[in-house]
Amino acid sequence: MSKGDAKAPSQRQLRVGEELRHALAWILERGDIRDPGLGGAAVTVTEVRISPDLRNATAFVMPLGGGECEDVVAALNRAAPFLRRKIGNTVKLKYLPGLNFIADQSFDQAGRIHDLLKDPSVARDLTPENETGNENDGA
Repeated sequence: MSKGDAKAPSQRQLRVGEELRHALAWILERGDIRDPGLGGAAVTVTEVRISPDLRNATAFVMPLGGGECEDVVAALNRAAPFLRRKIGNTVKLKYLPGLNFIADQSFDQAGRIHDLLKDPSVARDLTPENETGNENDGA
């Protein structure tokens, strides 16, 4: 396997990432963070990816409504030590991972794909052809 190939996450990484996602969502739902950058914005934690050694976690977040994403991510990164302590109270791990927050771009990519599929030249290729006109059975 070459260096460029990405190794799939282990089952443990997936379980720990999902547990951290639930804990972060619960903390953010309660509104324990008093940061002006958040401004009372509701934040969705879409995914948490954790490193193979379980020491670093990257949380992908998106404010509901999609506005002011940079401010929300900056506020969450400032509050990362506080969030790490709060997670330590709910999730039992030998080592708590360091947290890094990144804006989730998957919604933008999904929107671009949706726009491409709605393009008339692409939609024409996706519609089923006439069942009576263009099919030959070779009979």
